[in-house]
Amino acid sequence: MNRIKVVSEAAELVPILRAVDTKVKREVFKEVTENWCTAKDIENKFGEEGLDALKFFEKMNLVETKWQSSENEPEKAYHSFYSSFHIDASSTVHEISDILAAAVMDDEDYEKLEKKIYRFVGEEGKFVGDVAEKVKISQTLLRGLVKRSSRLEYRGHRIERLL
Repeated sequence: MNRIKVVSEAAELVPILRAVDTKVKREVFKEVTENWCTAKDIENKFGEEGLDALKFFEKMNLVETKWQSSENEPEKAYHSFYSSFHIDASSTVHEISDILAAAVMDDEDYEKLEKKIYRFVGEEGKFVGDVAEKVKISQTLLRGLVKRSSRLEYRGHRIERLL
């Protein structure tokens, strides 16, 4: 079945851009676009970085999963959820610059911000405005950073930990 991901909000570009930001992620994404692959298949071909890519794709809803039989026990297999993307988003120059900044931010700088946000939201989560104010960034940049994270997510108007 052909599924099209419609991107109507600029922040939704972050996971798409991050899905192909390294050679391994691009190759893993190509692999799961063409075939159903188990985590073991990906690990054998791409190593630990390939498994991290699968986790990221799953968090970003870029892959679907199914259980398939293997030698000893069932294994989870992954396949690209979408066959194409339709991008139709408009935003101000400030918003798109924040979104693109979140997508291309240096990993070291990103990890510092993510850790700061992660600590601040705590176990119970916090409202977006409170987090943006505490971290001293715009809510748009914050949205992009959370979209990039595999440890944080939006739930309504709150940011909460996944792990």
